[in-house]
Amino acid sequence: MITGDLRSKIDRIWDDFWSGGISNPLTVIEQITYLLFIKRLDEIHTNRELTANINKTSIENPVFPQDRPFLRWSRFKDMEARDMYENIVTHVFPFIKNLHTDADSAYSIFMKDAVFIIPTPQLLERVVTKLDALPMDRRDIKGDLYEYLLAKIATAGQNGQFRTPRHIIRMMVEMVKPQPDDVICDPASGTSGFLVEASEYLREHHKEIFLDDGLKEHFNNRMFYGNDFDVTMLRIGAINLREILSIGVNEKNIFLSALC
Repeated sequence: MITGDLRSKIDRIWDDFWSGGISNPLTVIEQITYLLFIKRLDEIHTNRELTANINKTSIENPVFPQDRPFLRWSRFKDMEARDMYENIVTHVFPFIKNLHTDADSAYSIFMKDAVFIIPTPQLLERVVTKLDALPMDRRDIKGDLYEYLLAKIATAGQNGQFRTPRHIIRMMVEMVKPQPDDVICDPASGTSGFLVEASEYLREHHKEIFLDDGLKEHFNNRMFYGNDFDVTMLRIGAINLREILSIGVNEKNIFLSALC
């Protein structure tokens, strides 16, 4: 649950978006998701760099090309506002939109129409600075953050965007006890909270998945399915699943689809 100082920090980010002219709550969540995803990609790349340095080997599955360091959050976060804005609009956002080369994957399908709409360099600088200060070192923080942000949607219920509290999701997954060879489907997936929690359960209770090539391939490519009627939610869900399937960066498919 988001409480205290962390809640205040998130509220200030939310207020920045509203004062900057972005008043649609789902749009705010979507833009925050893009930035958190960019930040997380840099963290994944950094961890792989550290592993390569320790082992004195080349980086395995690098996220960013060696000749494009300006794509990384750690490099652009301290840029002057206008330079940061131009870098993200011109280079970073197109990079994450085309991160997946398989045109038929859910990530590629739903990111195809993604738009970066933060309107000014000043707003972007404020949001990046505040997101950088969030303590995102625990894997469950992001789920709690989404739960809190979704609670702010005044139209929840009218548009069908009902949220399931994080602790209820965790309890349901623990009752189901997903297994390494299961196929897991959420017919109303939203931001993919249930699918992400299922993946976390498997990481914690079935570490053999990542030691067996067949199970690992199933986990990355055929285990998770989701449906939702809102393309924005599907886009957020695809990004969240793309992040958790980070054993390698070449996963083929995340099966999300729009229900009409």
